[in-house]
Amino acid sequence: MKPMSPSVAFALRLVLTLCIPLALVLTNVRLLMTHTFPEVEYRFSNFPADLYGFTQAQRLYWSKRSVDYILSIPGAGQIEAWKFVEDGLSLPDTQAPIESCQYYLAPRDCTYFYNDREVKHMVDVQILVGRVLWVWGIAAVLGLASAGALDYFRARAALRAGLLAGTSLTVFVLVALVTYLLLNFNTFFTQFHQVFFTGDTWLFLWSDSLIRLFPEKFWEDAFIFVGGGAIVEAALIAAWAWWGLK
Repeated sequence: MKPMSPSVAFALRLVLTLCIPLALVLTNVRLLMTHTFPEVEYRFSNFPADLYGFTQAQRLYWSKRSVDYILSIPGAGQIEAWKFVEDGLSLPDTQAPIESCQYYLAPRDCTYFYNDREVKHMVDVQILVGRVLWVWGIAAVLGLASAGALDYFRARAALRAGLLAGTSLTVFVLVALVTYLLLNFNTFFTQFHQVFFTGDTWLFLWSDSLIRLFPEKFWEDAFIFVGGGAIVEAALIAAWAWWGLK
């Protein structure tokens, strides 16, 4: 077999290095957007109760349905039409009492689960998630293809270097971000939304359904899950590259 040219090996190594952080972080973002995460999160003893009366069962029902909407899963329905009590849903134990609507200060009929501002934000999130998942797929395919090509042509030194560089970059960036998050979550959360969303469309009242389902504690744990998970995964890949590809 003709050996791979040094320039091609270097290019593939660079692609692998850059794709690893994206692939690892976005893999955990995708894992975050499952029914399992709220199932676990809402059962933590230190997770705050809803001040306006949502039970754990109600939170689970509506959070899972919201995840399905964000992922464009069929069956979630039109989010602007969701109501606290809906025709055809035999879920008496998971519906918020209609009295909850007294806390809503939006112009929509208080029987609707999300007000106009929340609907707009959820639509924006759905669009953003669709784009993020495309980036995830591209990074994963390019990273795996680069690693596969380097391995196939026996450019093991370049493969090892790319894996170690990519995982080191992942750990360095995420340790810095997680440390910043733990020291000043509110600033991090604000800056995150300013980067990915326009204006102040992501700001809500404490009585809004989005805040009641996903309070600050939920997002603190979500960011730690994504960052911490990617750090652990990067460390495992680095250990394999260090000892397994010598």
